[in-house]
Amino acid sequence: MRSTHLPIPLFHRKKRDAADAADARQGLHMPSLVAMGPFLALLAACLFFGIQADRFFTLQNFSLIAQQVMVVGLLAIGQTLIILTAGIDLSCGMVMALGGIVMTKLAVEAGLPPGVAILCGLAVTTLFGVVNGLLVTRIKLPSFIVTLGTMNIAFALTQLYSSSQTVTNLPEPLTMLGNTFSFAGTEISWGVVLMLALYFIAWLALRETAPGRHVYAVGNNSEAARLTGIPVQRVLLAVYAIAGLMYGIAALLSVARTGVGDPNAGQTENLDAITAVVLGGTSLFGGRGIVLGSLIGALIVGVFRNGLTLMGVSSVYQILITGILVILAVATDQLSRSGGR
Repeated sequence: MRSTHLPIPLFHRKKRDAADAADARQGLHMPSLVAMGPFLALLAACLFFGIQADRFFTLQNFSLIAQQVMVVGLLAIGQTLIILTAGIDLSCGMVMALGGIVMTKLAVEAGLPPGVAILCGLAVTTLFGVVNGLLVTRIKLPSFIVTLGTMNIAFALTQLYSSSQTVTNLPEPLTMLGNTFSFAGTEISWGVVLMLALYFIAWLALRETAPGRHVYAVGNNSEAARLTGIPVQRVLLAVYAIAGLMYGIAALLSVARTGVGDPNAGQTENLDAITAVVLGGTSLFGGRGIVLGSLIGALIVGVFRNGLTLMGVSSVYQILITGILVILAVATDQLSRSGGR
């Protein structure tokens, strides 16, 4: 008589896939304590620096912090999407710099309308994202190696195209997002408003749409996601392309904030973006995290740097403390994963 029981390996695979699906749902609805951790850390940092520096708790200072983190915050949106799929992007800062140079040189030296120049810059950064995605999905290269290579390519192209020269005398449309408006007696940058709007859109898309849920599923277990009918390669390609678009918008914000096209921009922003994502509670192992946490992570870094500056602490110690925070965040994530198994 033929046995009607499921084979043991198949039973365990189904059990494992069910656990993976539960983990993916946990990524969408993280436990309140885990989700609140970065926010509580931000509050604690604000309270500490508020006690240490009289000028910290002012609306003008908070507005300044927001302006200082808006570029990294926007890069962190794209970085979050990639890290949620268990990847990483080391090229984001250099791709942003290339996008900024393309926008500014086309507008200033080629004489293109500013709107067209901006679209060309966005197209270049999105193309880099697509190339990263194709190399990861089609050739199956590790995202670390792929983006390490494209980081160097983007840097070289930026230096060659700009002749290592800063682009100045930019037209108004390229710098308008650096303008401010008055609210409650405080000057707020339009770039900060755009950053917050894009975070809300990204949060809504990841939480409430099927493609957003697919991102979590792929990051948690790509094979299990494939077996359930999710087009894993298309999801990954879309994630890298959208990340590239975010880098282009970050380039526009960087140009608007500085008022120039700087070929040396973006050399530390890749690590700053990864730091923001990790501090925001997104797991480097994929499948868990909230994009709004990356905004909080960027603010944590901004608050520490701003507070330490107000206290007169050397920038070397700012970098030291940021590195310690990253190690603690990753260690906490690893311990939480180990404890959950």
